[in-house]
Amino acid sequence: MEAVLASLIAVAGTLLGSLVTFAVQRHTSARAEVFARSQQLRQDRLTTYSAYAGAVTALKQATVALWFQLQEIPDGPGTRQAFTECDRLGAAAENAQFRVRLLAGDSALVALAVAAFDAVGPLRSASTRAELSEREADVQNSLNAFIAAAATHVR
Repeated sequence: MEAVLASLIAVAGTLLGSLVTFAVQRHTSARAEVFARSQQLRQDRLTTYSAYAGAVTALKQATVALWFQLQEIPDGPGTRQAFTECDRLGAAAENAQFRVRLLAGDSALVALAVAAFDAVGPLRSASTRAELSEREADVQNSLNAFIAAAATHVR
């Protein structure tokens, strides 16, 4: 009878040990999965936010080039080419903005992204170089605000 009792205790101990090991491994696995998911989201956000800032910057540069082209030869082939480049870069910036909207969990960050994009539009209608410079500064300030807010999401 003593041997049977010892065997039952040994089996119960083994089962209890297996259950505890299973629970600990399951908890560890779940934590590792959550960590990996958060790191992937962080990396996706970092890539998306920096790509968006780059797309808006490229659009700003192309719009400034278009402005100068419009001042020199409004109907020239270079002007048409500059318009085409602005359209292409505008579409790329909008596409990048869609990714920001999908990944950002904060409506304020999305609003800053939209504000940065919208700040590029008034560049074309500047009447003087000084006004163009002011509007370029507005775009840069909008981008800086977006980048500062985005930085808090990737830390």
